[in-house]
Amino acid sequence: MKRRVLRGIRLVILLAFAAFFVVPLLWLILAPTKSDADIVTAGPLSFGSFHQIALAWRHLDAFSHHIFRTWISNSLLYAGSATLIVLVTAIPAGYGLAFGTFPGRKVVLTLTLVAMVMPSAALVLPIFLELNAMHLIGSVLSVILPFAFFPFGVYLAYMYYGTALPPELLEAARVDGCGEFSAFFRIALPLAKPVVALVFFFSFVADWNNFFLPYTVLAKSDQYPIQVGLSNLLSSTPSFNPAVGGGGQQVGIFRPELALATLLAVVPIAVVFMVSQRALVRGLVGGAVKG
Repeated sequence: MKRRVLRGIRLVILLAFAAFFVVPLLWLILAPTKSDADIVTAGPLSFGSFHQIALAWRHLDAFSHHIFRTWISNSLLYAGSATLIVLVTAIPAGYGLAFGTFPGRKVVLTLTLVAMVMPSAALVLPIFLELNAMHLIGSVLSVILPFAFFPFGVYLAYMYYGTALPPELLEAARVDGCGEFSAFFRIALPLAKPVVALVFFFSFVADWNNFFLPYTVLAKSDQYPIQVGLSNLLSSTPSFNPAVGGGGQQVGIFRPELALATLLAVVPIAVVFMVSQRALVRGLVGGAVKG
């Protein structure tokens, strides 16, 4: 009886936490199906109509000359380009730190760990000053180049190669005549698909959700990524937030168009996760068993 009571208490606690996190998500998913008035007057988890979703999309897409599409395109450009650079640089760097015997290896590994644990917001000011000295402020490179600095990806590759790839396999490849580059591209890289998926996923998500850096280095609204665009849409646009310069009614701040825009901003991350899900699971457990 005591065990059953404890299980019941545990179940109630877990259900309470699940409801705490799931209910707001369900509200966000159902909000685009309602009109402005229904969001306030109808039940929080009630369903409106699919016609309202189409209407909300037309209003959102027509806003400021289709700028929402521009924001999505900018985010895809920034995150995709930076992630590609990260894959080209982080995987070989992790391999080199795992198997290399060059002077300063421990120093490089220590600096990688320090840069990994350092808050990204703390680096915005020195990055801004560096970009300003190079006259890159306001350009596409002012976002892509800092995004391409991803020490966590280097550390992931280092941990994977150091624990999951047997050194004997590389030694056998060298005995067969493979050089270092050939051993990496023919042996190490094909076996690193799980960690490549891990680095790709974490890098893309970090770049996609980054707000502070693009907000600091970009001045024009048509250069914004989706995260900065959504913040600007909510905080300074009277048509979405009447409290800013129009009307004074607070109903408009919950417009279904904004809920739809938020959901659409999450779609690329969900697609990336679904595509790389199997490799992600393999990568998370790949370094747990040596050999």
